[in-house]
Amino acid sequence: MDALAGLLEGPRARGAFMIRACFEPPWSIRIEDRAPLTVMVMVRGEAWVIPDQGERSEMGVPPAEGWGRIRLRPGDLAIARGPDPYTCADDPATAPQALILPGAECRYPDGRSLNGSMDLGVRTWGDRLDGSAVMLIGTYLWQGEISGRLLNALPPLLLLTADVWNCPLTPYLMEEIVRDEPGQEVVLDRLLDLLVIAALRAWFSRPEAEAPAWYRALADPVVGRVLRLVQDDPAHPWTVASLAAKAGVSRAALGRRFTELVGEPPMTYLTGWRLALAADALRDTDDTLDAIARRVGYGSAFALSSAFKRVYGVSPQEHRARVAVG
Repeated sequence: MDALAGLLEGPRARGAFMIRACFEPPWSIRIEDRAPLTVMVMVRGEAWVIPDQGERSEMGVPPAEGWGRIRLRPGDLAIARGPDPYTCADDPATAPQALILPGAECRYPDGRSLNGSMDLGVRTWGDRLDGSAVMLIGTYLWQGEISGRLLNALPPLLLLTADVWNCPLTPYLMEEIVRDEPGQEVVLDRLLDLLVIAALRAWFSRPEAEAPAWYRALADPVVGRVLRLVQDDPAHPWTVASLAAKAGVSRAALGRRFTELVGEPPMTYLTGWRLALAADALRDTDDTLDAIARRVGYGSAFALSSAFKRVYGVSPQEHRARVAVG
């Protein structure tokens, strides 16, 4: 498994919220949906993405840390990491005209329901179908445990401008998003996943990207080999000694170098990886706890349950039940 594949393993869209947004200035939409990840592609016109920062916003929401407003031009892509709110507008000075809340609920700023009143057709939303600003928006509505690794690897808001990336998926997505055919949601989910992969590939190749420590460590000849062994075969009964032997170094040297580059000892990382895989399996499958335990490297359902509760604070059964209800 390569570095990017390891990073993206898990976050697969299922019934993602995808729309084509069409507006004519002045326009401003405030996003408070707490979604873990949202992708925005500017197709026509320009837009600003404005996080809460500095002084308190006009809507009384406290500022977020580490954000900076960005301007989107045709071909640009932005990824916003939740759950912090932000505003999309033609101009930072334009007051919000609508709020997007959890569950894709839409309201006017005064609280009145707005659902349906801005629908312009199949997965198309805004104030004018021929508006000068057109944006494709895809939102992941859930957060799995492995996707947490992805989210932690990203800044709150990242921008890829058209001069540093050119994604052939955009025209295809423009065609597919307005179709109303059987299985269309699945097609759009997969396109959203591919769009995210393409964007992150481009992002992590940029010098300003701050990849997580374990991602950077994959380039190390010793630690990178150990990380790939663990990611490719988590069910193997790995020990520090067996991993060190595979890497051609002593146990002490592996422990020291791994901790230095990744930020935690190899067995701690292995435990986290196994439990993240288990959490995803509990969310995505109906497999028994015993089957999941064997697949991720635990000898029994009891052993997995004990480790899971120690790290996550709930039992695997409680985690599965929570995910099932939303």
